[in-house]
Amino acid sequence: MNTAVVCGRLENARYAFYAWSRSSALAKRLALAFGMAAVTGLLALIRIQLPFTPVPVTGQTMGVLLSGVVCGPVFGALSQLMYVGAGIAGAPWFAGGASGSAAYLFGPTGGYLIGFILAPLVSGYLTDVSLGNGKLLPQFVIMSAATLVIYACGAVYLSALMKYGFTETLAKGVLPFIPGGIAKILGAGAIASLILPKKEKT
Repeated sequence: MNTAVVCGRLENARYAFYAWSRSSALAKRLALAFGMAAVTGLLALIRIQLPFTPVPVTGQTMGVLLSGVVCGPVFGALSQLMYVGAGIAGAPWFAGGASGSAAYLFGPTGGYLIGFILAPLVSGYLTDVSLGNGKLLPQFVIMSAATLVIYACGAVYLSALMKYGFTETLAKGVLPFIPGGIAKILGAGAIASLILPKKEKT
């Protein structure tokens, strides 16, 4: 079997999964959304608390970014609504494996949780605009845009809650997370590019 045939079959498999994730039965799409919520929860076990900010560095952002790609924009957002809702209900999958309550939405990380729900709308929508957006470079751009949504929601909420000025908000709510954010953008973009089709099924 030559390389062209293998690549063609791989591309067809990618397209088949993409089409299934956007048009399968409701129950299957809900199951996929819950699966991505669980992935986000597992990634949340990665937690580094910085001494100068109430917001920890966590791994769950990668799951948030990928949920829009894997599930589509609406069900990607729903997956993160499931994640936040189950965490509030007591599932031990907030940052560091913590279980939460509604108080989490009113704490320093509440804005980021809201951003988690909105970000898949961006990554999913921009991915679905064109199959060409499944390529590596467009995915890096898309993941960057979705990450900015999370940072914006988190920073605005943190500033209002903690009465931080603009400079302090950047220092405690945005800048410390940029190196890790870049790593997650690169990782999520690379994974998305591997699983997304680049052209119509042949």
